[in-house]
Amino acid sequence: MGRIEHRMKELGLALPPPWIPRGAFLPFQREGSLVFLSGQICEWNGAVTCEGPVGEGGASMIDAQAGAKICALNLIYALKLACEGDLDRVRKVMRLGGFVNCVPGFASSPLVINAATQVFIDVFGDAGRHARTAIGVSGLPGNAAVEVDAIVAID
Repeated sequence: MGRIEHRMKELGLALPPPWIPRGAFLPFQREGSLVFLSGQICEWNGAVTCEGPVGEGGASMIDAQAGAKICALNLIYALKLACEGDLDRVRKVMRLGGFVNCVPGFASSPLVINAATQVFIDVFGDAGRHARTAIGVSGLPGNAAVEVDAIVAID
């Protein structure tokens, strides 16, 4: 067990079981030292854990943040595949893109995506700090409340 997986265990974080993408895409693509991770929704064991929209009359902020955390764990799972099983190869999380399936006028998308950001910081330390976008959208695959993608530099 590497340093990063040990940290995850200490944090009580587990990666999801193996999964199959919902569409005709790859979970990641590598170009040199950069890994481009496909967007991951808040899906665990084949089930969406938090459906949208988020906001008044819909999913709560707390549920959406829990969904963002699951997105981050799904991204780390795909990142582990890209690193050939060795998460210690992660040099820097460069960017996260966060999408929140929300009601019109919902202004708290950044607060939802903060939960995914925090997972990356907790797991990778300073190397997990990243540039980011967090935007509200009118729908996501599987009616998921949250989707997150990432770009990561590895050794």
